[in-house]
Amino acid sequence: MRDNILEFKNVSFAYPGSKTLFEDASIAFEKGRFYMIAGPSGCGKSTFLRLINLLEASTSGEIRFKGRSVTAYDPTALRQSILYIQQVPQVVDGSVRDNLLLAFTFIRNKDIPRPDDSQLKALMQRLLLLDVGLDDSARELSTGQQQRICFIRGLLLSPEVVLLDEPTSALDADSCRMVQEMAENLCQERGITVLMVSHREMETCSLESVCLTVAHGKVIPIVV
Repeated sequence: MRDNILEFKNVSFAYPGSKTLFEDASIAFEKGRFYMIAGPSGCGKSTFLRLINLLEASTSGEIRFKGRSVTAYDPTALRQSILYIQQVPQVVDGSVRDNLLLAFTFIRNKDIPRPDDSQLKALMQRLLLLDVGLDDSARELSTGQQQRICFIRGLLLSPEVVLLDEPTSALDADSCRMVQEMAENLCQERGITVLMVSHREMETCSLESVCLTVAHGKVIPIVV
């Protein structure tokens, strides 16, 4: 039996003056498992991810990470352990290499091993960035390519949980499948827990995956 790494306990959330997105939502996420999250537009899928690493604050209830309330953690340290990759990629001026290694320029990451070019290229090839060079300008890449660069950049910090907010929205079918396969492999190879919001159909879930839907303020398993 796997340990739970994340738990929602009676969590409610509503934006001021707006409808309630979650009401007494309770669900646990196991360490090293891959979760796909679906639901209609505006139901709160992205907000659900943002609550986990304190980009939004719940109205009531508690979210726990490794047995402690997320509010008990330093937000910067929490967001390194619980990596959130948003739908709109954030790249800085500079080369692809500069963007991939951006986090290693911060003092708090000085003790994390810095990957070399061969390791970066291997990850890029794994995500079908075959025509992208490390010296290419990151700003000139397509949105889909930038999404994958941001994905790789986050993985280099060895997070315990990865929150993917529609990372395949700008990708073709082959690239989409490759991103999902890599996310599932992270669970199997590194024991990382992955929560992935997707606008696509869920029939590609593996037997080890858990598919969820957000509806009527709840997050519940679905059969695919």
